[in-house]
Amino acid sequence: MQTYVLPLTGISCANCAARIERELARIEGIHQANVNFAMAQLTVVLDESRFTLSDLTAKIQALGYGLELPSLSGELSFSVTGLNCASCVARLEKALLAQPGIETALVNLAAASAFVRYNTQLLDKGAVFRLVVDAGYTPVEREEAASAEQADLAAQRKWFVFSLALSIPLMASMSMHHHPVVAWMNFILASVVQFSAGLAFYRGAFAALASKSSNMDLLVALGTSAAWGYSTLSLLGVFGPDHPLFFETSAWLITFIRLGKYLEARARGRAGEALRSLLHLQADNALLVTELGEKEVPASAIRVGDRVAVRAGGIIPVDGIIMSGSCSVDESMLTGESLPTSKHVGDSVTGATINRNGSIIVVATRIGEETLLAQIVAMVREAQGDKAPIQRFADAVSAWFVPAVILLSVLTFLFWYVLAATPLLTAFSFAVAVMVIACPCAMGLATPTAIMVGSGVALARGILVKKGSALEAIAGIKVMLLDKTGTITEGAPRLVELISAPGIDRTQLLACLAAAEYHSTHPLAQAAVSAAMQEGIPLGEVTDLEEIEGQGLRCHYQGYPLLVGNRRLLEDAGVKTQGISARLTPAFSGTTLVYIAVDGHAVGIACFSDPIKPTSVAAIARMRQMGIITVMLTGDRLQVAEQVAKQAGVDEVVADVLPAGKRDVVRQWQESHGRVAMTGDGINDAPALAAADVGIAIGSGTDVAKETGDIILIRNDLMDAARAITVGRRTLVKVKQNLFWALIYNIVGIPVAAGLLSRYGLVLKAEFAGLAMAFSSVSVVINSLLLKRVGKTL
Repeated sequence: MQTYVLPLTGISCANCAARIERELARIEGIHQANVNFAMAQLTVVLDESRFTLSDLTAKIQALGYGLELPSLSGELSFSVTGLNCASCVARLEKALLAQPGIETALVNLAAASAFVRYNTQLLDKGAVFRLVVDAGYTPVEREEAASAEQADLAAQRKWFVFSLALSIPLMASMSMHHHPVVAWMNFILASVVQFSAGLAFYRGAFAALASKSSNMDLLVALGTSAAWGYSTLSLLGVFGPDHPLFFETSAWLITFIRLGKYLEARARGRAGEALRSLLHLQADNALLVTELGEKEVPASAIRVGDRVAVRAGGIIPVDGIIMSGSCSVDESMLTGESLPTSKHVGDSVTGATINRNGSIIVVATRIGEETLLAQIVAMVREAQGDKAPIQRFADAVSAWFVPAVILLSVLTFLFWYVLAATPLLTAFSFAVAVMVIACPCAMGLATPTAIMVGSGVALARGILVKKGSALEAIAGIKVMLLDKTGTITEGAPRLVELISAPGIDRTQLLACLAAAEYHSTHPLAQAAVSAAMQEGIPLGEVTDLEEIEGQGLRCHYQGYPLLVGNRRLLEDAGVKTQGISARLTPAFSGTTLVYIAVDGHAVGIACFSDPIKPTSVAAIARMRQMGIITVMLTGDRLQVAEQVAKQAGVDEVVADVLPAGKRDVVRQWQESHGRVAMTGDGINDAPALAAADVGIAIGSGTDVAKETGDIILIRNDLMDAARAITVGRRTLVKVKQNLFWALIYNIVGIPVAAGLLSRYGLVLKAEFAGLAMAFSSVSVVINSLLLKRVGKTL
């Protein structure tokens, strides 16, 4: 199975999206197909052994739409500096063509530019740029062409202004339709609008009809054509002399709809700001450190293993490890935290973060699509392309919406003209108004725009939503299962107390403990060594070191046999522990104990505890205030778990659970309470994260946990899990509001347009019905944008 996220062209309303999904769902080899109408994007899961991308393209084209596929043949057009003559051209072309995988290389001296076609399975853009650098020239990325979204916005604005300019004279001359010259002038103006600015609606309508479907374009095309056609026939005298004309109706209909499309495109663009802001964070250039010194090159030319210098105020161009220097890094784009983080040799840094002070040299470990920023961008795109379950309702309504509206329009005409015996023009006007006021777009935009804004709000706080449907799911959770180590607690134990036998010096006892533990990788061993180093205690040498699985260590220290481990280790060696154990108080009942024996005598006990994160208590309290049951799920022993649970304030504890058992616990809570979320950070949490309705992975956890989770807390802060719930709930509220207003708009608007309230003097002209239709979609998007205010309250 392969998952692709591909741009679609030609879709104009939610019906288009629903029809594509419906047709693709019938094809064997397509496991899943979701169309995001707001982003004009298809997310499809294919079994390519049964249905290929070529087959998919053909199918989409047969339905009347277009699909942009990824290509194995990549193309690059870029400027080149340093070209001085024809020899430079020949040299660079030769260097590029000598590289396996490059199919075409054309260098233009006059334009100082190059065009390269290459195999994307062998090379990427960075590799091509590096070849240019190695040849002695500098590749410079041209200013990228306007995005499809910006182009669409410009086109909508152009057509609106054009339509408006021609429609104003039509409106101004309404009272002069009887004059032949004015009538023919209006015919010309209306016809230009109809078949220029309105041509896009005809194209969409014909494509829909060709695939035996319907969409919003069909409604607009029918409504405007009816108004224009009726006026044209009247002008030609088909209905008799002095029959009224209303060319302004068709022209203003198109003008108002174009205005709505422009405002909708503008508002939808704001909904995707979070993703675009990420794309603008990358560094354009980097200081590559070579044997000859530093050289400024495009950031895309950096390869794994290269050394990059970053000065104060500079953007770190790649993910890497600091090999020299220290600095403070602004990671707000990653974590949402405004305070800089201190970084030293050996620390990792992330591309697109900012070096606030100090100079460092970084060894690149991840570049291009492998960087954390690129992965986040990919995840955000996937999340915004995901379809929430509640959207299925809107899709179901949209499937029959347009045919129902056309039927209602016909029935409206028959009612007024045949049954009510009103004039033809009156019945006709009501029928056209019904046709153009109905709008399935508002329902199609209701969910995806709210998901886009909600995921953007979450991302700004360091909460990465991998699946848009997770926002709906997390809004309805009843139980939050929480891993202990690394989620509620720091995940790094600390030495909290060292109990020594009478006459034993504490410093000497800690020296014995640290010397034995120095060569162990166990977390408790590392905590003991860290405590000794913090107190400035030198680490002695041990001999005959032997690690006893599940019990501890045996060795010799300063000529004496030394045992460090659990109580069983000492007792198996014949060492009595009753005396030292008697010195333990109830305060240490929830700690992990390590016994220390020298020369056959128990001399002390080291008490270790994994401290609770500073925000965990407040986070759990906040979840409980939301009405969510909190349960700590851990593989640790019950006594330790209960102590941590008491401090953290969780409702219930499930301890001594193996990884597979955690998954079973998730299912038990689902059966008894409904929707369940799981928050964890380790490999052992992966089964539970996958089984939960919403899996929340701690950002510092293992790759397996992050891959399995639906939501990632980049800042490793449990409070962000509570914030994610808040965002999810507010997003779901916005979705429901959008759907409500979209439905109410049609439920109220259609009867008014049909003239059912005309006896009370309430009549809606066709052109204003079109304006109302246009603004219904805009209102839904604007309502979604109001979700941004939630970010200020998190």
